[in-house]
Amino acid sequence: MRVLVVEDERKLARLIAAGLAEERHTVDLAFDGDEAIGRAQAGIYDAIVLDVMLPGRSGIEVCRWLRAHDINTPVLLLTARDQLEDKVAGLDAGADDYMTKPFAFEELMARLRALARRASGLPEGPSTPTALMVGDLTLDLVRHDARRGERHIHFTTREFALLEFLMRHPGRPFSRTQIVMRVWPDESEATSNVVDTYIHYLRDKIDRGFSHPLLHTVRGVGYVIHE
Repeated sequence: MRVLVVEDERKLARLIAAGLAEERHTVDLAFDGDEAIGRAQAGIYDAIVLDVMLPGRSGIEVCRWLRAHDINTPVLLLTARDQLEDKVAGLDAGADDYMTKPFAFEELMARLRALARRASGLPEGPSTPTALMVGDLTLDLVRHDARRGERHIHFTTREFALLEFLMRHPGRPFSRTQIVMRVWPDESEATSNVVDTYIHYLRDKIDRGFSHPLLHTVRGVGYVIHE
């Protein structure tokens, strides 16, 4: 998938680009509305990640311009928390979906995959997983909770995002920096200590009381989940 990321906060833009590149997608960056229009005219993209608050033309104005010029690339808007007017205006301008900041990278990827399926005409039913499993742990992607054995587990939004990221890559260790980039991509203050804290929260919820833990520390690397 080739994606255009339009975000004036350069650190966030590059974190999103790095995460997409890690998933083997091709990424171009634009940092203002006029640059976004120029790139959208010159290139063919499978999706555009478009921030609402941009220098010059806003993301909503960019989206409206694209649709007026018959550029129908799926657009995912990034909006500030609780700004309902941005969401409504963006959808009315032709955006296909929106996410509020802060967000987890895994949700961004899931929404981009959904946009790509819609654009290609592929069904979103049985091919879209609704749960992840590692050993006897099942993560429900619809209800945002989990079950291990007879234990029913609830998570905060960030705990869920971290666990979902690890469970999508069972057996693969990730460094603290990689985890921050994927689960806290839009929070410049997130540190490796934050990762350690949330790993502790997850261990307390999914491993405490069980004879075999699923969440492991890989010395000198980071963390991994596996049976």
